[in-house]
Amino acid sequence: MKKPATDFLLIDISNSFAKLAFASRSRIGRPSKIATPILTAERIARILRGHDAVTVVVSSVVPKKNREIKRAAGNHKVIWLTSQSRLNVRIDYPHPKMIGADRLANAVAVAKLYGTPAIVIDFGTAVTFDIVAPDNAYIGGVIAPGLEAMTNFLYDRTALLPRISLREPRSAIGKSTNQAMLAGAIFGYRGLVREILQRITAEKSWKGKVRVVATGGYAKLIACKLPEVETVHENLTLEGLRLVGCMNSGLSALGEVCGI
Repeated sequence: MKKPATDFLLIDISNSFAKLAFASRSRIGRPSKIATPILTAERIARILRGHDAVTVVVSSVVPKKNREIKRAAGNHKVIWLTSQSRLNVRIDYPHPKMIGADRLANAVAVAKLYGTPAIVIDFGTAVTFDIVAPDNAYIGGVIAPGLEAMTNFLYDRTALLPRISLREPRSAIGKSTNQAMLAGAIFGYRGLVREILQRITAEKSWKGKVRVVATGGYAKLIACKLPEVETVHENLTLEGLRLVGCMNSGLSALGEVCGI
């Protein structure tokens, strides 16, 4: 039986989870998610065997997992997203090599899909804010503790506070320990996000609308009640990897087919 043909296997490795998706030059398929600690060469190789992917495109912030990608890829071409990759954004940053690959992927995707100036908020293990200026220059960002990291810290460092499941609180005034923690986590976190956005936009008084796009695991929960956030794009990082794949594999000459 002939394997399904596709152009890319996209892999985004974060500290908690890895997201994988096959993609053509113009669109990504349905992503799957694997906990990063159990991401192995064998698992990736099994996924690759099911498709006839030409190129593997990777953003990774977990260096020790890179060798697993190399082992699994075999003869497949691997594109590692770095500050040296061909991108549709210019990097205006003192130490480009220090920028996380996922943050670059988000900048690439937001510039293409939504335009600039833009701010991407990625709700992962950490929450990151990445800013792309009107001239398509990546100019830096903000890193803060992730929502789950903050709530787990309370559980780990106290004797009586429980681990909580994160969801929308019923009220700002908790009638139990769980409800009080939930209100503090969700409403407090929205306050953190709002304050950071206000500071960024105050420092950069660009003309026209600043596009604010959220992505990552808790994007829907937090951003749904933030009018400052224009939209939630769950697969923004993978879309960035698809575009990077097109720009760095000779496929960009196909123009609109690659979505460049």
